[in-house]
Amino acid sequence: MINMRHERSTWALGDDRPLAVIAGLNVLEDFDLALEVGTELKSICEDLGLPYAFKASFDKANRSSITSYRGPGVEKGLDILAKVKGELGVPVCTDAHEIDQADPVSSIADIIQIPAFLCRQTDLVSAIARAAEKHDSLIHVKKAQFLAPWDSKNIISKIGEITETPRVIMCERGASFGYNNLVVDMLGIPAMRALGVPVTIDATHAVQLPGADPRTSGASTGGRREGVPVIARSAVASGADGVFLEFHTDPDKALCDGPSCLPLDSARALLTELRDIRAVVARK
Repeated sequence: MINMRHERSTWALGDDRPLAVIAGLNVLEDFDLALEVGTELKSICEDLGLPYAFKASFDKANRSSITSYRGPGVEKGLDILAKVKGELGVPVCTDAHEIDQADPVSSIADIIQIPAFLCRQTDLVSAIARAAEKHDSLIHVKKAQFLAPWDSKNIISKIGEITETPRVIMCERGASFGYNNLVVDMLGIPAMRALGVPVTIDATHAVQLPGADPRTSGASTGGRREGVPVIARSAVASGADGVFLEFHTDPDKALCDGPSCLPLDSARALLTELRDIRAVVARK
């Protein structure tokens, strides 16, 4: 089990703990939207007895088009995240894409995330491990689309060589399957848990259709929003310790990855269902 004591709460996952939730926006658009989404998700998770962390990216550095919206950037983005964290009193999770972002991001983020495409970049992984050790942050590693689940042991080992404190969470988010498609092998979840770390499911990005959004003739990523609950339910039933989900008040107007995110008003029903599935799995 990984346990993190936040200023006003304890966020934990693993073993037979309640399902942990990392959820929010794909990318920061403005403070008001971030606070609205975070406030609703916090309220739902409190009602359901689920540990909650707010998630949003300050930069989407891997957009398909150079003209696509990337976010407010590191300085403004971390400022927004710090304000959300202060207002809601919950942990926050965000990505670091570059070595020099590791320390400032980890000074704000209780959970610092390594993007899937970058999880084998030794210098970045090492910088994030050092920053997480310094600021007592957790590290949420998105398993790359090209990696086998058991190959995650090398990432875990790299981090373990820098910090002895258990702070790694692995995240399943699908594997490339031919062109413009991803699939999730649910057997990968227990395989990664067998490496001695908690595992989450990123059900949002698992339904992406990379580079295949018909609205932009392939200049952005498409998605199958209706598949998010299917992936989430299956993963929790397969032993996932937490879920990573993205919501928006109006997904079709989201500035990034709208086809893959869920409407905010669907969050309570889905999280209730996932909580109940987790309870059944924990009793086995």
